[in-house]
Amino acid sequence: MNYRKLGKTGLMVSEIGFGGEWLERHKVEESVELIKYAGSKGINIIDCWMADPKSRDIIGEAIKDNRSEWYIQGHLGSVWKDGQYNRIRDMEYVRPAFEDLLQRLQTDYIDLGMIHYVDSEEEWDSLQSSDFMKYVFELKEKGIIKHIGMSSHNPKVAVKAAKTDYIEMIMFSINPAFDMLPGRAEIIDDMFADNFDEKLKGTDPERADFYKVCEENNVGLTVMKPYAGGRLFDAQRSPFGVALTPVQCISYVFSIPAVASVLCGYDTTEQIDMALKFETATDEEKDYASVIANAPLHSYKGQCTYCGHCKPCPVDIDIAMVNKFYDLATIQGAVPESVKSHYELLDSHASDCLGCQSCEERCPFGVKISERMTMTAELFGL
Repeated sequence: MNYRKLGKTGLMVSEIGFGGEWLERHKVEESVELIKYAGSKGINIIDCWMADPKSRDIIGEAIKDNRSEWYIQGHLGSVWKDGQYNRIRDMEYVRPAFEDLLQRLQTDYIDLGMIHYVDSEEEWDSLQSSDFMKYVFELKEKGIIKHIGMSSHNPKVAVKAAKTDYIEMIMFSINPAFDMLPGRAEIIDDMFADNFDEKLKGTDPERADFYKVCEENNVGLTVMKPYAGGRLFDAQRSPFGVALTPVQCISYVFSIPAVASVLCGYDTTEQIDMALKFETATDEEKDYASVIANAPLHSYKGQCTYCGHCKPCPVDIDIAMVNKFYDLATIQGAVPESVKSHYELLDSHASDCLGCQSCEERCPFGVKISERMTMTAELFGL
């Protein structure tokens, strides 16, 4: 395993990290063993944005015997309320949620205290003089959080954070699909020509500017969504019309100098091993450019990546899983019985959707969720 310095924090983190958002979907003992397996392979950084008690308990149980060997990204503002995840800034909920995080993780400190999910410039500006930020600084002063970070999908917000004197690292969503400009005929040739505008390089200018600011200000990056929710592995769902491998996706992410660790999501040890192949891959295996250079370029706006930020739902629909089952079903000519069966086992279904569209306001990628719920209900009849 190779290790990289995470910006101003000075922490040496494993190139391949652990994104924990799917832990609660498995039996506790299975998820505990999954984290322990990752640790045995040299992975030393884990993200816990999840507010649910089960995920937090799993991580705490998995690392209790070697806590000092792990760097934890723990999020402030991720709250478990009324049985669902909520993104909240109200200190009535934020403080006890963070105290719950410490208790369930069986630790008295968090290495990377993350200001959770700021995608609005207005919200970022309003946070600066808030009780929420006072609490963050209080925790830092007391040593309960060792470093201050932030998570975001919006490069405009992330640039503002990277230019402050207190944000030391940022968790940001990066993959070739998110970075590419929308497919406009007049720029495709420039993007993949032998010689092209050095300021372009196939990346949206605002994202390119963010990456440059991070490098200039020594703000380290950890990466979420490196596989775009798995879509990049499937030519039929990939916005490029071709499939990439995990190694190619990770290789793309590390083309950005400020990146220190890729936080992949795992369901199995085999998926961990697939990510770890990056460490020993050949240049040919890492080559993503030749794959996408000959593929049509598309915008990724409107594509669900199953991130879960659409929560909470007033009727408790697991929107991410509903979308995933819909995508799995529509890839093939007929709906597979296995997919239909898994969908039917969900506690709530697309047909329960009220059409309130509050989830759409929280979606970082502009997915028309309400429309997808209608299509899913029609597809599965439920």
